[in-house]
Amino acid sequence: MKDKTSFKPEIDMKTPNNAFTFYSVKMLLLFMTMLFCFSPNLLALDLDTALSKGLAGEVDNGYLEIPPDAGNEAGSLVNSVNTKRRTAYAEIARKNGVTPEVAGQATFEKRYPGFPAGTWVKIQGRWNQK
Repeated sequence: MKDKTSFKPEIDMKTPNNAFTFYSVKMLLLFMTMLFCFSPNLLALDLDTALSKGLAGEVDNGYLEIPPDAGNEAGSLVNSVNTKRRTAYAEIARKNGVTPEVAGQATFEKRYPGFPAGTWVKIQGRWNQK
């Protein structure tokens, strides 16, 4: 029968190099796991950020568009928000006996005063910063 005290681990934790390597690899794996698990939430662009950075702008029809020279970083966000707005405008239009276009325009007019300075807006086809 072997003596339990004679067991020697493969990694000698008393030697600084081996201990450092062991914990470095462990921390690296932990970091990579966290990065892959949480990165979609960390990198997701929200509407307020997109508007404040000039990556998206409000249009007088009640929808969002990408302002000139903004790139397409916010393209999927713009599409997602516009889909939700389209549904909301249809419901507002149904309740008020108007078209969804009229509901979108009215919503823009109501919300316009609350847009922060610097927000890109497209009114009658022309882009300007508020």
